[in-house]
Amino acid sequence: MSTQDDASGAGSLSPEGRDGPGSAGGPEGAGHPDSPAVLDGLSSPDGTELELRAPVRDDGSTPLVLVLGATGYIGGRLVPRLLAGGYRVRTLTRAASRTRALPWADDVEIVEGDAKDREAMNGAMAGVDIVYYLVHSMSSGRSYGRTDREIALAVARSAADQRVGRIVYLGALHPAGIELAPHLASRKEVGDILLASATPTIVLQAGVVIGAGSASFEMIRHLTEVLPYMPAPQWVRNEIQPIAVRDVVHYLLATARAPDGVNDAFDIGGPDVMTYAEMMNGYAAVAGLPRRGITALPVLTPGLASHWVGLVTPVPSSIARPLVESLLHTCVVDDDRIHDVVPEPDGGTTGYREAVELALGRIELDQVETSWVDARVAGAPSDPMPSDPDWAGRTVFTDARTKDSTASPDAVWKVISEVGGSTGWYSASVLWAARGLMDRVAGGVGHRRGRRVKGKVRVGDAIDVWRVERVDRGRLLRLRAEMRVPGKAWLELGVDPTPDGSHYHQRAVFFPRGLTGRLYWLSMLPFHGLIFSGMVNRIVALAEDAAGDD
Repeated sequence: MSTQDDASGAGSLSPEGRDGPGSAGGPEGAGHPDSPAVLDGLSSPDGTELELRAPVRDDGSTPLVLVLGATGYIGGRLVPRLLAGGYRVRTLTRAASRTRALPWADDVEIVEGDAKDREAMNGAMAGVDIVYYLVHSMSSGRSYGRTDREIALAVARSAADQRVGRIVYLGALHPAGIELAPHLASRKEVGDILLASATPTIVLQAGVVIGAGSASFEMIRHLTEVLPYMPAPQWVRNEIQPIAVRDVVHYLLATARAPDGVNDAFDIGGPDVMTYAEMMNGYAAVAGLPRRGITALPVLTPGLASHWVGLVTPVPSSIARPLVESLLHTCVVDDDRIHDVVPEPDGGTTGYREAVELALGRIELDQVETSWVDARVAGAPSDPMPSDPDWAGRTVFTDARTKDSTASPDAVWKVISEVGGSTGWYSASVLWAARGLMDRVAGGVGHRRGRRVKGKVRVGDAIDVWRVERVDRGRLLRLRAEMRVPGKAWLELGVDPTPDGSHYHQRAVFFPRGLTGRLYWLSMLPFHGLIFSGMVNRIVALAEDAAGDD
């Protein structure tokens, strides 16, 4: 999925930015005050701005939009704003359960299927006016170029078959006339395929996107905060033109109302042209940190640099590598032809430092809308845990622990729902950190991936080395391991009411793969006693302490 960001600069740390949410009004259905997207207080733009609202046809209907990549970083921000603007929205997803967990799920039509499947794509595009193409496969391993090509061809064919009016593709800013790094070459190829199709296509070519929760922003943030001095590759001297996520969303919304028949690629960027080193020190200035010393070294290849980023930041090397490759070239906006087609954001595009300040404000208030951490991880187990009867006849190891509490179920659930991320795992933090480091060295996501927000949990969210597989709110949280293990692992945390308070229950489940999996479980048993018993006791104690304070 997309790894772009959202941000802002000089001014207050208000998550709404300079404009705040747009006012509801206009045509019926466009930004209606009862719209969940509007009531959620989206930051600017929120989709209800006059120039971004859905046009209303003579029969009172509005365009039907298909969003590919609706659960990604950009797609997750675009969909609620399309709804607020009055558009009808359909999504295509491989996991409908993940989409149904999102706050706007009841307001969209969800179609389950694979983007590479011709039949599924044709069905999803039936009757569609506009397709937003926001998927790319840079987290799917080294084959991402082939995967992106297959999806682009499937989209182009289906859009022509179903007589779609327009495709809007979010690509990457790149220089012309040179051999591009693999990631940029793949993004360009997708744009070229769509532009050569029978459907009018607008390709928006964006540079480094700055915003709370984006992989690019997290790379900048953690490299700057962790390292007072940084030996860096030569690309830290290349000029790039970052863009705030709010401006990316503006251009995406605005292209839905561009003149018919436009078929072209357009560069989009913020007002600042700077080097990556200047971006890091710009972040340091906004965050109140001393200026960082940065030395460019010719020996750091993209591969070595991505592993370095993977060790220092929460971004794993599998995602860091294509991001690093994107920085190998000077990537700046060649012209402003986009403003011949759509209006510029009100007040102009957002400066880099303002974008950083807005992003930090969202993080500080725990109001990050979307995050790179929720992207799927290549090679991670994706099957749901089998139901208990299906365990018959197969090897399974479990660690089950329970404890009664005088705290209410709500108090215990609050502690459960905040697990991971900045809160930690309530026990043996050194052991959790060591296990995460082992996973990162092995090429996994590692323990520092964190979570999108602290106080809310939903299906599909990432929490450190785990993925939320099931949430029975107030009762059960099931996590599926995405760490590198010889088998498949789950962790369940749950609570049930009792006459005297509540009953906390916890279960680790492991399906070993071969002899290695069995030896792995046995080797971990001594640590389970420290980790899991400590979790039980600490979770119950925190819930009871909170109940006592009340």
